[in-house]
Amino acid sequence: MSETHATITPGAPVFPPGRYGRRREPGRRRPLLPALLAVVLLATLGLAAVKLYRQYGDPRFDAEVITYTQITDSQVVVDFRVTVPEGGSATCLVRARASDGAEVGHEEVTVTARPGERRVEVRHRLATSARPFIGEVLRCRPVA
Repeated sequence: MSETHATITPGAPVFPPGRYGRRREPGRRRPLLPALLAVVLLATLGLAAVKLYRQYGDPRFDAEVITYTQITDSQVVVDFRVTVPEGGSATCLVRARASDGAEVGHEEVTVTARPGERRVEVRHRLATSARPFIGEVLRCRPVA
């Protein structure tokens, strides 16, 4: 004798018919909603990745701080090197922070490479609203 889903095992409770609704037949699951949610999630993550790459990840525009000097209560001089495409231009965001981490000054600096040159060294005097602790270059991107 073969068992079916309607077979009652010994010791299982017996419910009066029609009292607790009908039992559902085991059927195939429909994975449409989870698949649709997965596609929407992947599309959203893909768009976020593209946006962040365009904003921060272009390897053709790379900046490195060489030094920051001449720190006073109202300025800092930041020396930095920028790598740009040959003969190209970049806009770099230079900022100064106080010892507590608060931003005390920032400015966008446009850097243009000469023909045949890819690395440009820049010295920029940044005015600040309080005594800075550090001068840094946050990012460089193509001139818009």
